[in-house]
Amino acid sequence: MPDLLVFKAKSSDIDEEDGAQQGINNASKGEISYRDYLQLDKINNAQVLQSELRGKKIHDEHLFIVTHQAYELWFKQIIWELDSVRKVFIHNHVRDERNMLKVVSRIHRITMIFKLLVDQFAVLETMTALDFFDFREYLSSASGFQSLQFRLLENKIGVSENLRVPYNRCHYRDNFHGQESEGLLRSEQEPTLLQLVEQWLERTPGLEKDGFNFWGKLQANIEEGFKLEKHKLEKMPDCETKQDMLDDLKKQIEMFTSLFDSKRHDHLLSKGDRRLSYMALQGALMIYFYREEPRFQVPFQFLTYLMEIDVLMTKWRYNHVCMVHRMIGNKAGTGGSSGYHYLRSTVSDRYKVFVDLFNLATFLVPRVWIPKLNPSVYKFTYTAECSDSSYSSCGSCSSEED
Repeated sequence: MPDLLVFKAKSSDIDEEDGAQQGINNASKGEISYRDYLQLDKINNAQVLQSELRGKKIHDEHLFIVTHQAYELWFKQIIWELDSVRKVFIHNHVRDERNMLKVVSRIHRITMIFKLLVDQFAVLETMTALDFFDFREYLSSASGFQSLQFRLLENKIGVSENLRVPYNRCHYRDNFHGQESEGLLRSEQEPTLLQLVEQWLERTPGLEKDGFNFWGKLQANIEEGFKLEKHKLEKMPDCETKQDMLDDLKKQIEMFTSLFDSKRHDHLLSKGDRRLSYMALQGALMIYFYREEPRFQVPFQFLTYLMEIDVLMTKWRYNHVCMVHRMIGNKAGTGGSSGYHYLRSTVSDRYKVFVDLFNLATFLVPRVWIPKLNPSVYKFTYTAECSDSSYSSCGSCSSEED
C-alpha cells in the first residue's frame, strides 16, 4: 500500500510537470523577441568607458555610466507622462471629471519614479571619492547640467526662467545649441503644468460670487471669528500673557487681511513670492478646506501629488548636492561651474513650482469658521461642461485615450 501511494504521488507530479510544459514558444515562429522588442543590443552596448578607450579601464566608470543612463531613461518616462497630462488640460478634456482620475494616476506615477530616482543615489554612493577620482578626468567637459531632458522636465512642470540660478553668470540655455536650444525655447513657450493647473483651479465650482461665494463667506467668517477672539482676550485680566496673545492675534489678523487683498497678492506675484493667480489661490484653498467632500476628494489628491513632485525634486537636488560634495569637495564641476556651491544654490524655493500649495497651511482656521456647505443646496456638477456651453462636448471630453 505505501508503494502504491508513492506511485500515485509520482504520477501526480508528472502530470503537473507536463501541464507546466504545455505552452507554445511563439518566438520560434519568427515573432518579435524580448531582446528585439526592448532593443537590448543598443542599450547593452551603449556603455563606452572612456578610460578603456585610453587603455586604462577603470571598473567604477561602468557604474557611473549605467546609473546616469538609467536617470535619463526615467527622465524620458516622466516627460512622457507629463506631456500626456498637459495634453488632457490643453484640450480641455480635464473638464470631464472622468479624466481627472487619469491625470491623478499619471501624476502619482511621476512621484513614484522620482522616489526611485532619489533612492538611486544610494547605488552611486557605493563608489568612493577616490574611485571617482580615478576616471573623473575622462569626463572632460561633460556635466549633468547638460542634461537636456532634465531642463525640459523643469520647463514643462513650470520652473520659472526668471527664478533660475544663473550658470556661470549665463542663461541656462547658452549651454545648448541647435535643435536642443530650439527644443528648450519651445518648452518655455508652451503652457506649463503650473499654468494649466492655475486655469483649472480658477474654475473651481463654488467660487462664483452669485453662487456659493466661498471667498466672500470665508472672509466674513474669519473677520467675525477674529472679532470674537479679540473681544474674549480683552475681557481677560491684565497680565503679560494677555498682551502676548493680543500681539499674536494682531499678527494673524494682518496676515489674513493680506490674504483677502487682491492688490497685495498681485504685488507678491510680481516679486515671484507667489506663483498662482488670486482666483486660483481661492480655488486651491477651497479644495483644501472641503477635501472630505466627495466632489473635492480627487482634486485634493491631485494637489497633494503636485506638492509631492516638488518635495521629491528638492530631495533629488539635495541628494545630488551631498553626493557631489562628497565626491569632489569644493572643486569646480567638469562643466565649468563652481560645483558644490552652484548646486547648493538650487536647493531652495526658487525651484519649487507649487510653493503656493505648501503655503495653504498658513491659512488654516478653526473648522467652525469654514463656510457650511449644504450638499442639498449647492450641488457642484462633476462634469463641468454640462453647465457651461463653452466646454467641449461630452463625447470629445471622453475621447482622450493617450
